[in-house]
Amino acid sequence: ASLSDPDGFWMDQTWRLDWARKPEHAFVSEGDSTRWFGSGSLNTCFNAVDRHVLAGRGEQAAIIFESPVTGSSRVISYAELLDEVERAAGALCDRGIESGDRVLIYMPMIPEALIAMLACARLGAIHSVVFGGFAPAELASRIVDAGPKVIVTASCGIEKNRVLPYLPMVRSALDLAGTEVRVLVVQRPEHEADLVADGEEDWTAAVSVAPRAGCADSSGDSPLYILYTSGTTARPKGVVRDTGGHAVALAWSMANFYGVASGDVFWAASDIGWVVGHSYIVYGPLIAGCTTVLFEGKPIGTPDAGVFFELIERHRVNVLFTAPTTIRAIRSADPSGALRSGRDLGSLRTLFMAGERLDTDTYAWAGEAFGCPVIDHWWQTETGWPIVGTAAGVPSQPVRPGSPGHPLPGWSVRVVDAHGEDVPPGVQGAVVLRLPLAPGGLLTLWGDDERFYRSYLADHPGNYLTGDGGYFDEDGYLFISGRIDDEINVAGHRLSTAAIEEVAARHPRVLECAVVGVPDETKGQVPHLFAVLSDPEVDSEARAILGEINAAVRTTISPIATVAGLTALVRLPKTRSGKILRGTIRSIAAGYDYEVPSTIEDPAALTELIEAFGPDQGPDEGF
Repeated sequence: ASLSDPDGFWMDQTWRLDWARKPEHAFVSEGDSTRWFGSGSLNTCFNAVDRHVLAGRGEQAAIIFESPVTGSSRVISYAELLDEVERAAGALCDRGIESGDRVLIYMPMIPEALIAMLACARLGAIHSVVFGGFAPAELASRIVDAGPKVIVTASCGIEKNRVLPYLPMVRSALDLAGTEVRVLVVQRPEHEADLVADGEEDWTAAVSVAPRAGCADSSGDSPLYILYTSGTTARPKGVVRDTGGHAVALAWSMANFYGVASGDVFWAASDIGWVVGHSYIVYGPLIAGCTTVLFEGKPIGTPDAGVFFELIERHRVNVLFTAPTTIRAIRSADPSGALRSGRDLGSLRTLFMAGERLDTDTYAWAGEAFGCPVIDHWWQTETGWPIVGTAAGVPSQPVRPGSPGHPLPGWSVRVVDAHGEDVPPGVQGAVVLRLPLAPGGLLTLWGDDERFYRSYLADHPGNYLTGDGGYFDEDGYLFISGRIDDEINVAGHRLSTAAIEEVAARHPRVLECAVVGVPDETKGQVPHLFAVLSDPEVDSEARAILGEINAAVRTTISPIATVAGLTALVRLPKTRSGKILRGTIRSIAAGYDYEVPSTIEDPAALTELIEAFGPDQGPDEGF
């Protein structure tokens, strides 16, 4: 119904929200552009906060803040959240922020970050959250592109048990951007910043004297936020999210996909700098009237790999959403599950995973460790909410390990060849989404409609190019094989590195791995495996491990997919959100020029990679 009558289907979902003016229709399409609920008006902050207080649920916990890196915690009720958001919005209003203005938020995972986001939404201002700790040059590029009137930041973040002052990086970024912007600073006890530059103010002082601000109504198709994602040029890509379509889609997904209702405790173990944080730490759970868990820490080391189990038990978490990388880290640190022993996880109904391909071994271990159903799902920053998955909230087909499931309402998913023609089940191709995109999908790229068209729509007219490859099986389950550029050509055979990784990950000694193509004079490219082994000290066993993996590769995929070499690493280079930097690994392995990505978690991991796979090593020598 969502595809045959999208207007009717999504109009039927508008009851989940409070509207200042009810929309007359769901969407209007003009060429490749689709605008959702533009005939209606609403306020996202009102739907996330005010209406729950008005409904008599002000004493319910809205936010549970847990910060093992600082040893602090806090529970904020909906009534308390409303009070703080009203005053924060008033402080922004006092500084000239109006509907349509931009506010840049450069914050650690603390409640004030969520409050600042909601305060912007309350005023109809457009927020742009930048991951706390980003380098000044990256922050400067976002300042230049978004043109904010105010920056909200904190005095510091906590990175691996060290204090990271933020204000010097903000000042440096403003110098690089060549602009002056007012800066509100949340002072943290771990490090208090000296507010000496013009325009720098204390957040608490500003908020304490500010008048309470009401909600400004926004048209359904007006921008809510800009979220920057990586681009291939120096200018970042600012994904623009709308107000109405975003709210309707998130409300639908919380009830029907994640299977939660008001009063449930929902924990998305991500960061507000990423789309998961926007959709499922802040807006989705609060629109649904849930209690959202805000976690400032790591799955291991703060204090140990049992922290997730401990928090689930203490706060009676009903749904956990995290990345496969998180589960692999917990498994690596505690493979027997000893830290889970004795914990009461009976409240946990479902564990959702997304962000990276979920291998079957991690899927099985997670189900056993957390004692609940595990659901994979697939989506992107650009889409804002899941494209493919197995819904927990409505009757659906069973989970099939290795596949994120079936397309969800609103998304017309196709797998096509180079000519844009649909390929048969079981045949690999490019995964595209037929236009119009579902509500909540990106409107455009900030300030660059042409780049939006060139990046996503030009290759297959009438369709959005996801950049991922995959295939449908005979039963309609979608399998994602990885980014299109992660395919390699071995002697004329197109191979998915993700499929080879899947086989390698099943080896009992392989904790994490990445497969990339490296140049070969005879075959053009050959696959090379970079892996974190359970006992990296035993280097002499690497050849034997590779032999065992290749035996499985030959029988599972093809002899042509035989892995040429194995490089054992202590850690794989990753982004801060836990994604393995396969593109950077590929460039280093192939001897190409590369830039250190701004999103890298630990630059030392690249140094280790370069030392382990040096320019004088060929694939056969990388053991």
